[in-house]
Amino acid sequence: MQPCQTALHPRACRLNLNKMRVGITCYPTYGGSGIVATELGLELAHRGHEVHFITYANPIRLGSGPRIHYHEVEVSSYPLFQYPPYCLALASRMAEVATTYRLDLLHVHYAIPHSISALLARQMMEGVHRLPFITTLHGTDITLVGADRSYFPITKFSIEQSDGVTSISEDLREKTLEVFGVKNEIRVINNFVNCGLYKPAEQRSEGEKRLVHISNFRQVKRVNDCLYVLAQTRREVPAHLYMAGDGPERGPAERLAVELGIESHVTFLGKQDRIHKLLPDMHVLLLPSEMESFGLAALEGMACGVVPVATRVGGLPELVTDGVDGYLEAVGDVDAQSARVVELLRNEELYRQISTAARATAEARFCTTLIIPQYERYYEEILGRRA
Repeated sequence: MQPCQTALHPRACRLNLNKMRVGITCYPTYGGSGIVATELGLELAHRGHEVHFITYANPIRLGSGPRIHYHEVEVSSYPLFQYPPYCLALASRMAEVATTYRLDLLHVHYAIPHSISALLARQMMEGVHRLPFITTLHGTDITLVGADRSYFPITKFSIEQSDGVTSISEDLREKTLEVFGVKNEIRVINNFVNCGLYKPAEQRSEGEKRLVHISNFRQVKRVNDCLYVLAQTRREVPAHLYMAGDGPERGPAERLAVELGIESHVTFLGKQDRIHKLLPDMHVLLLPSEMESFGLAALEGMACGVVPVATRVGGLPELVTDGVDGYLEAVGDVDAQSARVVELLRNEELYRQISTAARATAEARFCTTLIIPQYERYYEEILGRRA
């Protein structure tokens, strides 16, 4: 490639070279939006972009590597403030990092409060250099937080003020338009999985069959249903359940396991940052949620050949084709979910067929090699506007 001759316009040079400086803000705790944002940053850095994470804590899966930078947001506590003003501290830090490292754009995950902070940072940078921001909607920022009367106006405003908006599923895009009536285009860019990192085991360990559930143990995840499924499954097939993650529903789930007499057949693993090591040895992934805007855990399992038995909600039907690469049942229908698990674990040929199809779906539709270029093109499109 010829060297860029636009000496007075360094941003144009970087665009021609397809290398960008991107600031990413997310919730760094265990949860889908933070995981997607972190994995996106790692993939962008691997492709030669410079990525700056701006959060209050190191994202759980971040680690370190070339072209990856982390900038902590510190919030001062004063007696005057009953609640520390994180939104303002984040905006200030965004502007500071953007100035120091000449960021091309900000990409914020989860609308509240990140979009508002990005908007303030953009306004602070006016007259210095242009700093557009993209908001990626992940689900509960729209269906729960944003729909709350207290946050509805500010959520709608933050979406409308974004230079670009993406959604992780068509279902979430439609819900956003329905709930908020925004005029912006919302680009659907699905969640993704590194198919080279998440892959089936050459040979699974012998012994009893292994079920797995991965979540933040919130009420919407219906983690207790996993225990009921295990109890019913064990009447037909020896099985063990591994529960990865943590949250408010973990304690009740541990007590329920004792009540059901299955505590010796359940392992609560806590938060895990090496899911790609855990999944390949599993057989079935349980996802009995009341709502999933996409179902990242199901996708990661599918890439490892782990068959999802999930619920027919939100964006899951966009990921799982019922009876082909997994199963979808009604929310709360533990009997139907259990029957699917038993069927899979007792019929080796059926299991092999659906497990192979699950991996094929991940490879054909959701690998990073397919999805990350969509983000890159969208970045360039946003940067090309009024450049």
